[in-house]
Order: sequence, then C-alpha cells, then structure tokens
Amino acid sequence: MVRAFGEIDIATAPRLGRRLAAALGAHREVVLDLSEVTFMDCSGLRVLVQARNRADRYGGRLVLRGARGPVARLLRLTGLGRRLAAGP
Repeated sequence: MVRAFGEIDIATAPRLGRRLAAALGAHREVVLDLSEVTFMDCSGLRVLVQARNRADRYGGRLVLRGARGPVARLLRLTGLGRRLAAGP
C-alpha cells in the first residue's frame, strides 16, 4: 500500500510517481490510499494515469482508496474514479 497525504501538485507529484512506480515494480496490485489527501491538481491526475498505464503494461493493478472531498470530486468529474478502480 502506498499512502499519500496533504497536497498532490506540481511540487509533490513526481515523488508520488516514483513511489508508485517502485511499488508497481515490486507488487502485482498496489493500493493507493488517498484518505489524507486534501488537494490534487492535474499533476496528480497525470501521475495516477501514468501509474495505471504502467500497471496495465505489466499485468498489474492500481486501486485507489479513501478519496474524499475535493479529491473524490475531481476523480468523479474527470471520470478517472471509474477508470482507476476507485473504492471506499
């Protein structure tokens, strides 16, 4: 499981991307816990899509959990919540 917290933006998204890439390289399924994320911009969305694409290429799975408030709304409005196996 990878846990994210605070804001995922242009300054923090690359670090999350590296953590997800490492986790997906080591595990077939990776759960990303977003319950402590308070904000996400397009940089964060890009990292999620890249991680999903990486998982697909290598037969893995990325699962999002715990998105709330503005983050859940962003995932819903962009349609990424459905595409990225989002759950409670």
